[in-house]
Amino acid sequence: MELDEGEPIPPLDPFDLLVAMGRPMDVWQEAELPWLVAEKTTIRRFVRDLGRPYLGICLGHQLLADALGGSVGPMAAPEVGLASVRLTEAGRDDPVFKGFPDEVDCFQWHGAEVKRLPDGAVILAGNAASPAQAMRWGKRAYGFQYHVEITSRTVPNWQAIPAYRASLDAALGERAAMLEADVGARLKTFGTAATRLNENFLAISKQ
Repeated sequence: MELDEGEPIPPLDPFDLLVAMGRPMDVWQEAELPWLVAEKTTIRRFVRDLGRPYLGICLGHQLLADALGGSVGPMAAPEVGLASVRLTEAGRDDPVFKGFPDEVDCFQWHGAEVKRLPDGAVILAGNAASPAQAMRWGKRAYGFQYHVEITSRTVPNWQAIPAYRASLDAALGERAAMLEADVGARLKTFGTAATRLNENFLAISKQ
């Protein structure tokens, strides 16, 4: 669904899984982007009331936190480029990270973060830039601040989006020109991790 293009949210009953990906807007921009209100309401009903599996990436991670009563705000500085996150004790015990090392290499592109977890949520991974890099609410609702879905087109496509480009330049300066090549060298590793995470999450969602 493209809510920002005016597409309506369909009835939720037929759906077994809800996935929300990243976009350049922020969760607090409800006045400018009123469809965010409907999206949060939908996430809250799907996760809390229906008890169904949810996967949120970047903005989707933040929407999960906000929809369930947590808070999201701007970071001191955007986190863009290659990074790593470290699993917490809860993360090491969580089936979504089965087969992962304690430190996970990843790709980041965000200027906002989860500041306060909603009640019932636990942090599964974090780093110095942002402590809530991965979280779980309940048994089957997951949010990941970093991008597990990265492909060879991610960097050039996002560089063309003004808001993303601004955060890229602010975070990396002159090194921004090297990001596509740096990411390209890690795509195989990222792909393997994405496949493992997907398999783990699907197994959880079927429980």
